[in-house]
Amino acid sequence: MPALRLVWTLRRLSTKLSDTPRLIERLVRTMAKAQFHRNQKVWVESVGVWAVVEKIVPVWAKGFDEPVKITYDVGLGREFVCGELRAEDHVEDISSAAGNWRLLRARNKWQQPGDCAHHPYPGTYPVVVTDPQDWGGWRTPGAEYDRDPQKIETQARMIVATPKLMRLAQELLQLVDESPEDAPAELHAMARRANEILRYVADIPAPAPEPA
Repeated sequence: MPALRLVWTLRRLSTKLSDTPRLIERLVRTMAKAQFHRNQKVWVESVGVWAVVEKIVPVWAKGFDEPVKITYDVGLGREFVCGELRAEDHVEDISSAAGNWRLLRARNKWQQPGDCAHHPYPGTYPVVVTDPQDWGGWRTPGAEYDRDPQKIETQARMIVATPKLMRLAQELLQLVDESPEDAPAELHAMARRANEILRYVADIPAPAPEPA
C-alpha cells in the first residue's frame, strides 16, 4: 500500500511539474505587458523628475514566447521598472462645462458712427458672453477698443473659440492614448503640450475652508 501511494504521489507531482511551464508562461504573459509606451511622459519616483520613455526593453528567458520582464529607458542613465514610474494624469474633459460661448455686438455709446469709420464694425464693439442668459464673459473699455480695434476683435474671437479648441485638445489626447505605438514622436509632444494647457486651465485652487 505505501508503494501504491508513492506511485500515485509521484504521478500527481509529475503532472503538476509538466503543467508548470504553461502556468508560468500564462502568468508571465499577464505580468510582462508594457504599461507605458514610447514617447510617453512619466514621473520617475526614485529620481523625482519627469522624463520621456525613449525605449521599451523586454527581458527574455529561454523557453518562453513572451518577455518575463519589461524595463524602460527614459534617458537617465539606467533602466527603470514599471513600479518606479508613474504616468502623467490626463485632465478630465472640462470643455463641456464651459458651455456655448458667444460673440455679441454692443452699441458704441461713447462715439458716433462717423467718428469711428476706422473700426471693423462702426458703431458697435464685441462682447463675449459665457452664460445662457447672455451674462458674464468679457468686454473691453471703449478707449482701449478705439486704440486697437483689430486686436480687440481678434481677442474676442479667440476667447469664443476656446471651448472648441479645448475639445480639440481632448480629442488629440484620446487619439494618442488609443494608438500610442502608431503615433509619431511629434504627435506625442503635441499631446503633452495639450495636456499641460488643459491642466493649467483646470487647476484652480480650492477656496479656503470657512472658519468653524
